[in-house]
Amino acid sequence: MPVVGILRGFDGERILRVLEAARRGGLTTVEITMDTPGAAALIARARSEFGTSLNLGAGTVISTALLSEALGAGAQFVVTPALNAAVIERCRAVGVPIFPGALSPTEILRAMEWGASLVKVFPAEGLGPGFIRSVKMELPEARLMPTGGVDLTTLDEYREAGADGFGVGGPLFRKERVQAGDWVWIEARCREWVSRFQV
Repeated sequence: MPVVGILRGFDGERILRVLEAARRGGLTTVEITMDTPGAAALIARARSEFGTSLNLGAGTVISTALLSEALGAGAQFVVTPALNAAVIERCRAVGVPIFPGALSPTEILRAMEWGASLVKVFPAEGLGPGFIRSVKMELPEARLMPTGGVDLTTLDEYREAGADGFGVGGPLFRKERVQAGDWVWIEARCREWVSRFQV
């Protein structure tokens, strides 16, 4: 499943309930952003509770200090909003997949040269699928994960443009649904996304 669900800013108990609903819905990969209160403890607890059934990562890792917290909590992958050479280098050194944020072709190429597992094209909503297509024409080996602006109405266009992964927050985990504890809706929404990748 090339979809990375993004959880940001919810309290710990809601995040755990969302993760359970997402798992029931077939979603396999979720990041908890490090600007969420108690993020490291949440990642550690989620790793303990969900074991190998979910691939749990840390997002919004903007410094090596946050990276240390994330790795100490057991994050299985790391996502950043921008290029940070020290963060990428350390992830590579410890064998943790790193998805750094980049926007321009120059940044994308630099991320690839530094060893990115995937390049998070962010924010993608202002660029659209055409940008992904153009970059892939010039840099066909680039593995791109548009984030921001990817929903069920644009997903197929991004896929056809050559996107390799998709960072998705609000369209999966709508704030009002999470706050209301509508776990059935979240499970169904995740299942709907998963179904788009099933043959």
